Amino acid sequence: MSASEYVFSRDYLDNNRINLQHYLWAELFGYLLHPDIPLTKPDLKIADVATGTGILLTDLSRRLPPTVQLDAFDISFDAMPPRELLPPNITMHKWDVKTDIPKEFEGIYDVVNVRQLVFVLLDHEVEPALRNMFKMLRPGGYLQWADVDVHSMQVKNSNKGSSTTALEKIVKMTQSADPRLVAHWIPELPTLFEKSGFMDIKADKRNAPGYMGYTLHECVLMVHGMLLQNTKSDEIARRLREPFSEALKETYDGAYTDWTRWTVVGRKGGNGFVGFSMVPI
Repeated sequence: MSASEYVFSRDYLDNNRINLQHYLWAELFGYLLHPDIPLTKPDLKIADVATGTGILLTDLSRRLPPTVQLDAFDISFDAMPPRELLPPNITMHKWDVKTDIPKEFEGIYDVVNVRQLVFVLLDHEVEPALRNMFKMLRPGGYLQWADVDVHSMQVKNSNKGSSTTALEKIVKMTQSADPRLVAHWIPELPTLFEKSGFMDIKADKRNAPGYMGYTLHECVLMVHGMLLQNTKSDEIARRLREPFSEALKETYDGAYTDWTRWTVVGRKGGNGFVGFSMVPI
C-alpha cells in the first residue's frame, strides 16, 4: 500500500487523534503489552508494525531498559517526531505489511505489535499479513494485535430524549466511502492466529465505560471529518457534510458511538525464554 492509499490524513490533527487513542486504549486494557508476554530479557527486540506516530515505542522506551531494541515499521514516517528527538534505541524501517518481510527481519523479534490495521487491510489481506508477522518472530516470540470491531458499533445516548439519527446516518455513509471501513475479520483474529501457526492464543475484548467511550467517540468523529475532507467523491462529500454537522450537535447533547475493542496475543512455537514481568507494561 502506498502512502497515498492511506485512508486518513497525515497531519497534526490525525497525529493527535492517534496519540490520544493510544493512551485511552492503554487505560481501557490496563497494559501496553499483554501480561502473558515475557519482558525480562535485557536485550529484547520489539517490532511495532504500522507504527504511525511511534507512540507505543516511545511509551515503551520509558518503561523498559535502554538495551531493548525498538523497531518501527511503516510505509511512511511523516507522523513520527524527528529522528533527533526519538530515544536512541528506536530505529525506523520502511515496509508495507502487504509485501513480503525482508529476509533480514525474519526470526529475530521477541515481540511484534500491531494496532488498528482495520482501516488498512481488506478481509483477504489479513492472513498474508499474519504470515509476515509470524516470520518476524523468533521461536517462542509473541504477536500482539489490537483492533476495533467496526461491526460491533452501537449508538448510545446519555440523554434519552435527544436524537441519534444523524450519527447513525454518517456511520453508514462513511462505511460506504471505502471498503476498508467495513472489515469483517476482527472477531476472527483468534481463529486466524491459529491457522497461521500461533499457540497459547488469548483474546481480550472490552467496551469502554461511558465517559471513556464518549472521548473515543470524539476521536471517531475526527475520522469522519477527515473522510469528508479527503474523499475523492464529490457526491459522498456533499451527502456527508449536512448530517456531519447534525451529528456534532447530537454528540453535544450526549449521543456517542460505542465499539468493542480487541487485543489478541499468540506465541510462535519453539523454545522461548523464561520469566514474566510482574507488573503489566
